[in-house]
Amino acid sequence: MNTPNHATLESDVLRLIAQNPAGLGMDALCAAFPSVPRRTLQRRMATLAQAQGVVLQGKGRGARYVLATTSAPAVPQPVAPMLAREPGADYPTDAYVPTSPEGEAIKAYVRQPRHLRKPVGYQQAFLEAYVPNVTAYLPPELRAQLHTLGQSPAAQTPAGTFARDILNRLLIDLSWASSRLEGNTYSRLDTERLIAQGQVAEGKDAVETQMILNHKEAIEYLVHDPERASLTPDTVIALHAFLSNGLMADAMAVGRLRQRAVGIGGSVYLPLASPQGIQDIFGFVLEMAAEITDPFEQAFFLMVHLPYLQPFEDVNKRVSRLAANIPFIRHNLCPLSFIDMPQQAYVDAMLGVYELNQVELLRDVFVWAYGRSCQQYVAVQQNMGKPNMFRMRYRRELSDVVAAMVRALEPATEEAVHRRLPVQVTQADQAGFKALVLVELKALHAGNAVRFGLRPLEVEGWMAHTTPTKL
Repeated sequence: MNTPNHATLESDVLRLIAQNPAGLGMDALCAAFPSVPRRTLQRRMATLAQAQGVVLQGKGRGARYVLATTSAPAVPQPVAPMLAREPGADYPTDAYVPTSPEGEAIKAYVRQPRHLRKPVGYQQAFLEAYVPNVTAYLPPELRAQLHTLGQSPAAQTPAGTFARDILNRLLIDLSWASSRLEGNTYSRLDTERLIAQGQVAEGKDAVETQMILNHKEAIEYLVHDPERASLTPDTVIALHAFLSNGLMADAMAVGRLRQRAVGIGGSVYLPLASPQGIQDIFGFVLEMAAEITDPFEQAFFLMVHLPYLQPFEDVNKRVSRLAANIPFIRHNLCPLSFIDMPQQAYVDAMLGVYELNQVELLRDVFVWAYGRSCQQYVAVQQNMGKPNMFRMRYRRELSDVVAAMVRALEPATEEAVHRRLPVQVTQADQAGFKALVLVELKALHAGNAVRFGLRPLEVEGWMAHTTPTKL
């Protein structure tokens, strides 16, 4: 592409800035005019500023050019528009998230036709520039707001308690929303019927159904055993194995790091192709993530760098969305379900990471999505009441006994429970434990079977076997 002359360049720059009232920084301008050397563009912007055509506002990386006749708004805290909304407010699914000026500049760049964006490869310097607990993609003030927003009634309980308490809701919300971001057309109600009853929606192909069920199994894998909810290569590879099951062209690619080059549709980004490089950097990414102490920074880091590396042949973004929930599970914070996330905003934000190594638009998306997710669980939290400490003390034993009795087709009687009393239950607690098991068995049905690691058909079979036949 030929370099435009001075008059044409200045005209094009002014037109682009006019389309972005919040202003554009030098990085965004360079990305918009890849054929123009940065020094040349800097000189032209200085000339325009002297001619009072544009005004430079801010300093350092936050500096941006605005039209001289435009007053750029103050940079908002990304979470502010979200916090101003009432819980339960209606969000149109085709809406865009509230964005910062930096996010608007990224959006303007990635919305250009593909042939106007400069092809780029994997930049290892982007990862190496990050120092855990020193670098912060999320400012301290923003993290403090997110911590306040994400607190749950189970804050002082063992890791994973809150996620297990709301598992039925989380399975449906996260499976549906994450699949929807991949173009899945299942409705939320269809998803609920599939997960709770095994009912496949009419008119849906096998791929869409498999995608939903894969999410369910991956979420259960993380939530049922807190030890699995750790940031290790094995955990992330296991998530890929669950999420990609039955969906990969090459069955050998399920749960395996990428062995070949891949491209990304609609993007000029070319991911790293070397299998050894992918393996080394994948381990490096997870080592760095594990060192990050703040759960929100940790989650966001994973949402940035796992898709950017593209460690698997496919299903990378789905893996990153579930992996981002690991810190929330471990810290008993509200999960990130991506409920109502506008698909285009998410796509634009990922393109900003891929092609510009800029995270501001994805940060806007992350903050909005987390706020929306928390709103969905306000009612759930309010209805939970105070945690039952007795139940929590014997959570694992309770689940094991219920599951064992159902699989053995044993009746819900005190005698049957007594025969299966775990040795961990003290003499003083045995009566209460037996009563609690009977309560759980009485309330058991196909829809909540997952809480005990049971399949709906197992519960239905147990009920048919133990329920007296009416004459």
